Amino acid sequence: MKAFTLIESLVVTAIILILSLIVFSNYSSSNRQLLLQRAADKLSQDIKKIQEMAMAATEVNGEIPQGGYGLYFRKVPAPQTSYVLFADKNSNQKYDSGSGAGETIEEIVLENGVKISGLIGNHLNVIFLPPEPKVYFTDADGNQLDISEATIEISLLDGSKTKNIIVNKAGLIKIE
Repeated sequence: MKAFTLIESLVVTAIILILSLIVFSNYSSSNRQLLLQRAADKLSQDIKKIQEMAMAATEVNGEIPQGGYGLYFRKVPAPQTSYVLFADKNSNQKYDSGSGAGETIEEIVLENGVKISGLIGNHLNVIFLPPEPKVYFTDADGNQLDISEATIEISLLDGSKTKNIIVNKAGLIKIE
């Protein structure tokens, strides 16, 4: 019966140590990339959720909002780590925070370590108007933006990695 020699044992141990070092050194980077991917997936799911609410003309607090359903994003004050799903009950094509209009459906807080880092301007409303749904992009004042698609950029807090979630006028959503 043959046994391992001391040199063979040392070589195997060195290989295991080198592989362990490679795996553990990439773990933190992989974990941060996964964090960002989860946030991008969650955001695209929430956009799809609002779009489906518009197509189904879902009631919010007992009524169907005449102005449609939307998502409100803001980039200031930095770092912005949340966005709002809302029902546009007064048809002004914007989110009215604190107006008492009861427009907020849900406020989504991004996972710790992720922020909204890029928008067209500092505020963006993405509105889906039933039943098709038509898609509108508006600024903080409800003025329609003359664009065919909107990009919401999210990134790690340190800005080292980013993902773009793109919504076009047809309601198609993609992550880049």
